[in-house]
Amino acid sequence: MSTVEVRRARPDELARCLAIRREVFVDEQGVPIEEEMDAHDAACTHFLALAAGEAVGTARLRVTGDGRVKAERVAVRRPFRRAGVGRALMRALEDAARARGHRELVLNAQVPVVAFYERLGYRAEGPEFLEAGIPHRAMRKPLT
Repeated sequence: MSTVEVRRARPDELARCLAIRREVFVDEQGVPIEEEMDAHDAACTHFLALAAGEAVGTARLRVTGDGRVKAERVAVRRPFRRAGVGRALMRALEDAARARGHRELVLNAQVPVVAFYERLGYRAEGPEFLEAGIPHRAMRKPLT
């Protein structure tokens, strides 16, 4: 695969981000659309991963009510998985969080991809829990 470019999505690219999330979470994983597309989207910073101009992945960064910064809705289209897209998306989110002065990044990882996040330096915490009917683990990474 050609080089992956990850950038903050422009306002006119939000639909591309949402389309990837629909493909991955709603169509593939069966997450109800009303749970996937939520009220937080308007306040989040969205990122878009492109390969040769094609939208291949997305993620969003959200500041929670208690001031933590959280990586959410990390999605890579099936044909582009295991090609570094997820790693590039996470690097972009971490860089953006660092630039805003945050000292750690938190996320809720689906259990099958916990090892992916561990390879990136995240540490799982607490027991498994269900989110949108899918087992997850809370994870965190210091950004220092």
